[in-house]
Amino acid sequence: MKGGNFFDEAKEQSIVKSVIVSKYFWAWAKVIMPSARRSGNKIAYIDLFAGPGRYNDGTKSTPLLILEKAIEDSNMRQMLVTIFNDADSDNSKSLERAIHDLRGIDTLKYQPQITTKEVGDEMIGIFEQTRLIPTFFFVDPWGYKGLSLRLVNSVLKNWGCDCIFFFNYNRINMGLPNEAVDLHLNALFGNQRAERLRRKLNDLDQQERELAIVEEIAQALKEMGGAYVLPFRFRNDKGNRTSHHLIFVTKNFRGYEIMKEIMARESSTTVQGVSSFEYSPATVRQPLLFELSQPLDALTEMLLDEFAGQQLSMQQIYEKHNVGRPYLESNYKAALRKLEAEGKIATNPPANMRRPYQGEASFGSKVIVTFPKKAR
Repeated sequence: MKGGNFFDEAKEQSIVKSVIVSKYFWAWAKVIMPSARRSGNKIAYIDLFAGPGRYNDGTKSTPLLILEKAIEDSNMRQMLVTIFNDADSDNSKSLERAIHDLRGIDTLKYQPQITTKEVGDEMIGIFEQTRLIPTFFFVDPWGYKGLSLRLVNSVLKNWGCDCIFFFNYNRINMGLPNEAVDLHLNALFGNQRAERLRRKLNDLDQQERELAIVEEIAQALKEMGGAYVLPFRFRNDKGNRTSHHLIFVTKNFRGYEIMKEIMARESSTTVQGVSSFEYSPATVRQPLLFELSQPLDALTEMLLDEFAGQQLSMQQIYEKHNVGRPYLESNYKAALRKLEAEGKIATNPPANMRRPYQGEASFGSKVIVTFPKKAR
């Protein structure tokens, strides 16, 4: 079993991970299904490191949550194809039993496929040679073996396909200087990028190392066509070190926007309406560190600086600025309302010509904003 006693008990971090994945699957499916009905009437969920289905304490893991979502929906029951793989035969047998025991599992048109294969070149080659139906792809390896840019790209290449993977930062950080695992980490980052990263890390402190590693994997994903990359950080129980990142990659802005909303809601801290995009058991109990920042105030300053002298709609401001930043559409509306109230921007129509203040609705997506030029 991968990780020894990994499945003995569902930790808070594991539960949050499953919630994020299952919530996005539901939202993704609802967006994709109308188009999929016109071309094959199928969508897919693939999990290559699926695990045993339940933790030993009885908590359901991601595969069961996904299938329960499908069983609940009459349309999805007729469309969803699921493939669950785990190289550990004990895990796959346990998962098969757990799936068999799900109430309503026989109502699915396509019964789940369970395989026991190593994730490697042979499997990637099959994906590369196949034109996939719209697929949500989840990769959750115990360490880094089996996770590669080539694997992600083999699925992401087709229309309607999104990918999310668990990025074991702790093990990757320790493995980068270790020549014994060069093959695996070169497959993850690409040969040249991995070598450049190894040289760079020598002079960086702990926080800088993390930023550099996550930035390099994000850039590698973008270079192969994943236009939008969104990481979500998991801290250890004490909150003093990063253990993992859950990294989402998509070619579609709408998918990015949906996942950003989901990750924001699952963050352990929110200040001024801005989420931390991390889950830390320690900050759930003691959120002081994040509260020391003022992220919405920082957004107002950024907008004044980056859009100085320009005239744009609220929607244009949001779409041009939010990618790669922790802000949601609601944060932009709040920041623009603040700037408007302070007289730092001009709006059309102005506040006194719109309906009375009703939260976010008072700053619609079509409101035109004029930013002042920078003072010389």
